[in-house]
Amino acid sequence: MRSAPGVLAAALSRPAVTAAADRLRSLAPGLAAACAIALASVMLRKATGIAALNPVVLALVIGIGVRTAMGAPAALKPGLAFAVRPLLRAAIVLLGLGVTLGQLLGLGPGALVLAVIVVAATLPFTVWLGGRLGVERSLARLIGAGTAICGASAIVAANQVAQGRDEDVSYALAVITLCGTAAMLVCPALAEPLGLEARTYGLWAGASVHEVVQAVGAAAAGGPEAAQSGTVMKLARVFLLAPAVAALGLLAGRGDKARAPVPWFALGFLGLVALGSTGLVPGPLVEASRALVPLLLATAVAALGLSTDLRALRARGGAPLLLGAASSLFIALLGLAGVALLEVI
Repeated sequence: MRSAPGVLAAALSRPAVTAAADRLRSLAPGLAAACAIALASVMLRKATGIAALNPVVLALVIGIGVRTAMGAPAALKPGLAFAVRPLLRAAIVLLGLGVTLGQLLGLGPGALVLAVIVVAATLPFTVWLGGRLGVERSLARLIGAGTAICGASAIVAANQVAQGRDEDVSYALAVITLCGTAAMLVCPALAEPLGLEARTYGLWAGASVHEVVQAVGAAAAGGPEAAQSGTVMKLARVFLLAPAVAALGLLAGRGDKARAPVPWFALGFLGLVALGSTGLVPGPLVEASRALVPLLLATAVAALGLSTDLRALRARGGAPLLLGAASSLFIALLGLAGVALLEVI
């Protein structure tokens, strides 16, 4: 049996080191291109100070623009593929540090049940309606995940098990961005006509609006109390990312000969939620993860944009956009009915 130094020496042998170096060289061009776009997106968001400018969406737009103008050199492909899979999954796992069980429990049982109902009803409704509208099932699942859970992050996470094409993810991101932006503008305008108090309005915005930044922005329009309740409600939906992705994995594998993919990254997400909830993770580390996650997500989505052929998006027509609008209306009405019931209870 080899000693520990012998095993280490074998691992560090010249062929192993050469193979690792070759692997890094093959990944470097694509990763560098995607990371440059991601950094530009984050810097643009900070420079403008516009919270609604999601770096993930900006990275997608820039990536598609670069791909359309310059094509897709073969040298970029290994690095882009790495960014869209392992790097993305690492970002999703780190996302778990931003959600704690204490925050969720502070909402109260009624609001937590509402978060579960909103996600559990919106996702299958969107898939069902997508079938009636002629939208491919993989694309309908992605639009449903983005609407029900947390926009871009949910879409790229769900595609790890929904197994859609790159064009599916790009189209779903575009649809969710448009619908979420519309919701962010419409919800504050409806608060007074609907007679919603600050906390109730915040819960509605958190239960209905797609992206985290969009939901928080919409809730903040109702004042500090609305911002707090809306933020935590939105975090409750983010917390449901892991079980929702696991359920999508089972649906994707149903009827197929291949086994449903196991979303290990979703389990990692839940593990970090549990770890963060213990209070043992230093505050600066949590803040660092919150800064790193948008950059990692933007890098992965920039790689996706660089891999996306715009002609394939045009071929999809308007049915997915109609599906996104209908799904957004469904979750808004369901959320409104839920907060109204909470007021009565």
